[in-house]
Amino acid sequence: MKDAILIGIDAGTSVIKSVAFTIDGTQLAAAAIPNSYVTLPDGGAEQDMARTWADAAKTLKQLTEIIPNLAERLVAISVTGQGDGIWMIDKAGAPVAPAWLWLDARAISEVNEFTSTGEYAAHYGRTGTGVNVCQMSVQLTWMRRNRPDILEKATHCFHCKDWIYFNLTGDRVTDPSEGNFTFGNYATREYHLDIMDSLGSGALKRLVTPMVDGTRVNGTLTAEAARQTGLKAGTPICLGYVDVLCTGLGGGLYDPTGQSGCTIVGSTGMHMRLQTDVGKVKLNSEKSGYTMVFPAPGMVAQIQSNMASTLNIDWLLDMGRGLLQEHGIGKSRAEMLQGMDDKLLARAPAAILYHPYISKAGERGPFMEPSARAMFNGLDTGTDYFGLMRGVFEGLGHAARDCYSAMGPIPAEVRITGGAARSKALRSILASILKARIRSITREEAGAAGAAMIAAVQQKLYPDMTACAAQWVEPHLTAITEPEEGWVKTYDAAYEAYVEARNVMRPVWRGLAEARRMGAGN
Repeated sequence: MKDAILIGIDAGTSVIKSVAFTIDGTQLAAAAIPNSYVTLPDGGAEQDMARTWADAAKTLKQLTEIIPNLAERLVAISVTGQGDGIWMIDKAGAPVAPAWLWLDARAISEVNEFTSTGEYAAHYGRTGTGVNVCQMSVQLTWMRRNRPDILEKATHCFHCKDWIYFNLTGDRVTDPSEGNFTFGNYATREYHLDIMDSLGSGALKRLVTPMVDGTRVNGTLTAEAARQTGLKAGTPICLGYVDVLCTGLGGGLYDPTGQSGCTIVGSTGMHMRLQTDVGKVKLNSEKSGYTMVFPAPGMVAQIQSNMASTLNIDWLLDMGRGLLQEHGIGKSRAEMLQGMDDKLLARAPAAILYHPYISKAGERGPFMEPSARAMFNGLDTGTDYFGLMRGVFEGLGHAARDCYSAMGPIPAEVRITGGAARSKALRSILASILKARIRSITREEAGAAGAAMIAAVQQKLYPDMTACAAQWVEPHLTAITEPEEGWVKTYDAAYEAYVEARNVMRPVWRGLAEARRMGAGN
């Protein structure tokens, strides 16, 4: 088995990639194709389903051209991908419409309508997940009201990874993570389709697909998929969990003691803690966040996501770049970041306060407010560009603490992944604000690795996820960054101000949103 290979497919919003690993978790090669989607004037975000499958198959074919004798060495493939949305097929297995992505905002009225009813609290209690505009449940309601012609053709509703898995195996199924947080119960791991009745979509229960656990069962590669990918028919195929969980798994979230958390510092900020006992899940009064069953017996991951993370850094970098460009000086973001850590660490902590709500979509974690916008507080004539940037980094730390606090005690250790995890300043600031040990993971393809780990356990290459994580994750964790003792009390005080400010700002944000709407109409 020393030459054996596992492949993880990660079909993201921006890139579709297939990554090959040895059975001890060493990455061998990757093939990637940029993804694309279209946005519509009514808030829609759609992706071509046929192209998505063709691109996924092409990345597998490319791996056969990179790795000698791949088809013979391949033990199994596991698939993960972007979550939420709707990918619908008909009886023959053909798409009935373009896929709706998690970015699609057409169902906002359906969300507002349902979350204002008395039935919403019971639904949140079962799923542990706040209903928002990206979810299949409310998107189906919008379609029932506005595009019933599409629904009449459909026989099954998938998510992205389910669609790719269907093309690989012919099996019409979904995984327990997406099935349960949309329509199920995180404690029982079974469907509770009452929400569809509450939304007036009870007749659409016929579209919901069965759940299968990729850590326990597998499909097999069909002859047609083998022809398209250059692999062997009959190769085991596992349906992975949704991409955020696979990224957490590959990024260090799994810990049988439940003492670790995982933060993905990407365009958005994802903050996860593992609960080894579903009875200890803490739900919040805002009815926000996600509770997802985890690919390990009896465990669930609680997740809060702030809408914009590194987008805030990119925004301020681009402000500087734009000013320089006006004077004929061209600089890339990477060039702007050179030496940034030293400059930020030389500034005093909490000199200003920043709320990182730079997204035009507002905020979703741990509170939901579409009109929320970013803001600086505490500026004076001594504030310079690097002081602003340190404030942005600290704002991301406060947002992380805000999210973790909504899920219970902050984990003793938080593993971070994503491009910004390489920043020494960010690691020190996060450690001091969270009052937790911080470690980053050197593995770049954490999502694909997490998917492959599911296949490794399912194929009994490891007795359980604990043994698999010891090989696949722990060797890739960096040294610990401890909190800076002199910063902790300062950040505690700043965090109290951070929460107070975002609580009192809601009417101001809403007033500004109304002013913008009035201005747009002139």
